[in-house]
This record gives sequence, structure tokens and C-alpha cells, in this order.
Amino acid sequence: MHDAIVHPSGARMRWVELPGEEPARVYVHGLGATSAPYYAEVAAHPLLPRHRSLLIDLLGFGISDRPREFSYTLEEHADTLAEGLRKAGVAGAVVIAHSMGGAVATVMAARHPELVARLILVDANLDPYPRTPVPSGGSGIAAYGEEEFVAEGWKEVRDRVGPHWWSTMRLADLRGLHRTAVSLAEGTVPTMRELLVGLAIPRAFLYPQGAPPAGAEELRGAGVRVLEVPESGHNIMLDNPEAFARTLKDLLP
Repeated sequence: MHDAIVHPSGARMRWVELPGEEPARVYVHGLGATSAPYYAEVAAHPLLPRHRSLLIDLLGFGISDRPREFSYTLEEHADTLAEGLRKAGVAGAVVIAHSMGGAVATVMAARHPELVARLILVDANLDPYPRTPVPSGGSGIAAYGEEEFVAEGWKEVRDRVGPHWWSTMRLADLRGLHRTAVSLAEGTVPTMRELLVGLAIPRAFLYPQGAPPAGAEELRGAGVRVLEVPESGHNIMLDNPEAFARTLKDLLP
């Protein structure tokens, strides 16, 4: 495990690192998740040539610190992730990012272009969405007020998301989890989709079987490779790690 101070509060971002050649691969988790349990099998998969791999946890999640002084917006997540990568000596990385983490990675690629040479989004959030009602398959965290969520709402979310998602969500700071969910629902300006379209690097968007992203043809027209991964749901890397690894092999330099 490695760590770096990434915020004026002294908060540390932590990651599990696998040795290998450069350029590095950076794996970023989704909302209420943590990178090592989600990506370990794929990061070490024999189909993929061995490269230095950082399975990193954003502030407020997993094994990283939980600063109260942090806003937990997508932009601040992107900036602290960038700081962690700089302190890890990473530049020109392949960033593989799931769901909410894909939104953060897209913002980081736009704000800190020297860090990201290739971006692979895994069923990532590209657009804002209403804070109510609960989006299909979502946690509904953003539908609560912050104090309401911290006091009691998290219990309803725990019961709604089930034991698998809760196994990592329970590690998250409750205020950080809520603030991140609210920022994800509100999106960015420009939107994550607009940022993605405007990036001048190789980009791909992986989606589960039968669930292509909204605006798929527009993404393809902007040069984004939009690829279906068979026999998978939202957690593609867990549902079908073999197919996920094969898809990554075709996308990685």
C-alpha cells in the first residue's frame, strides 16, 4: 500500500500498487466502492501485459482519508486524484475508471491533461440526473438532504443497495458519500459528456450487454470507441472479468 498527502488538511490518498513497466495504469472506483476489490483480478490478469498499476481510492472512500474540510465535488476529487498521481510519479497514464470514477477521471483528464494519455470509461456517468426519484439501479443517496442522510437515510440506502455494494459503501465517510453523490447528480459545467468529447486523447466507453449509453453514435462520431462487454451488468469487471480483460487488451498500448 502507498499513500500521499493530497489536500491542505493533510489528508492522505492511498492505493494498492502492482509493479510493472511504464506507462502506468490507474484504476478508479465508482460511488461507494473501493478500487482493489473491484479491479485486482483484472489488473493482474494474464491476458494483460504487466504494467505498473495503481488501484487508487478517492478521498472519503475505501482506505483513503476522510477530511471534513473537503467539498467532495467531482472537480475537487479530480484535483486531489491528480495530486496523488503526481506524487506517485505518474504521467501519461492509462486511466480505467468505473461509474462515478469515470466522471472524476474525465474531469481530471480535462483539467490535468499531462497525466492522462488514454481514458477508458466503464459504464461511467456522463450527464447530470434528477436528485429524485432514485435512478434505475442507483443508490438514491442524492435524493436525501445531507443531515437526513447522515442521521437515518444511509440505513435505507444500505437496505436498497444490498450486501455486495454495501460491503464497500460502508467504508465510505457518510458526508463524503452524500456530497459526492450530489455532485455527480448535478454534473459539471461543461458536462462530463462535453468534456469527454473534447479530449484529444484515445478514449473508450465500455458498457454492459444490452445497455448502450445515451448518445452512443454521437460519442462514436467524436472518436470515442463505444464497446459492449457481453454477459455483464454495471459492474463489468466483476460480472465478466475475462471479457473485460480481453476488451482492455485490445484498447491498451
